[in-house]
Amino acid sequence: MADYNRYGHSYSYGGGGGYSQGPPPSALPAPHMPATTSAAPPSSSSYGGYPPAAYPPPPPQAAAGGFGSGGYGYGFVPVAFPPGTHPEVERAFRAADRDCSGAIDERELQGALSSAYHRFSISTVRLLMFLFNDPSSSSASSRMGPTQFVSLWNCLGQWRGIFDRYDRDRSGKIDSRELTEALRSLGYAVPPSVIELLIANYNNGVPSNGALDFDNFVECGMIVKGLTEKFKEKDTRYTGSATLTYDGFLSMVIPFIVP
Repeated sequence: MADYNRYGHSYSYGGGGGYSQGPPPSALPAPHMPATTSAAPPSSSSYGGYPPAAYPPPPPQAAAGGFGSGGYGYGFVPVAFPPGTHPEVERAFRAADRDCSGAIDERELQGALSSAYHRFSISTVRLLMFLFNDPSSSSASSRMGPTQFVSLWNCLGQWRGIFDRYDRDRSGKIDSRELTEALRSLGYAVPPSVIELLIANYNNGVPSNGALDFDNFVECGMIVKGLTEKFKEKDTRYTGSATLTYDGFLSMVIPFIVP
């Protein structure tokens, strides 16, 4: 039997694409407070055990349409946020939803996430849209609602904490050794050959001396986690091997590499 830890912990991070809603996050930090760069040791019951508070809410922004701080009465479409949502996260969604439709597209999501102190590439945003949206929704591939947005925001807080924990030289990037340790802390024993491929993918095909910034790290980590979860569905006995049809293999991999 394969070592179950190679597949990562049972933490779930999204609202769609096969990922269920995770446990309620702890309170987010007050606006303008710096992100926490240290993290508690991983726990056995959560995905790495890192607090979502590491990814701070954005600075206050003027919201169009004169909304209040509650979850309803928003512009043209009533919008409900999950209980306990930080007001600044609500404002980030509302500011991004410029047409007051109650959902945001990929460009609006990119703007909302990038306003929180990091620029996200459109490819990463599309992958996040795919992972966190409800696949049963007719607009799953193109629009994101407030519930999925809050789930994504809190998940990025955890990834920010992990990134800062293993970016030991505070360079703003993590190299192959740091990436190996970060993924291992999440339960993924990724072999060196795959680490080299991942680094090379974000370094113009060159694995040596390459490193990932936070955007690349999130995309890389989400792909490793997502493909591992999909593989686990086939490897029901956790032997480390599975039999897939050609069509099944393509259906599993392509959504992660061509979001």
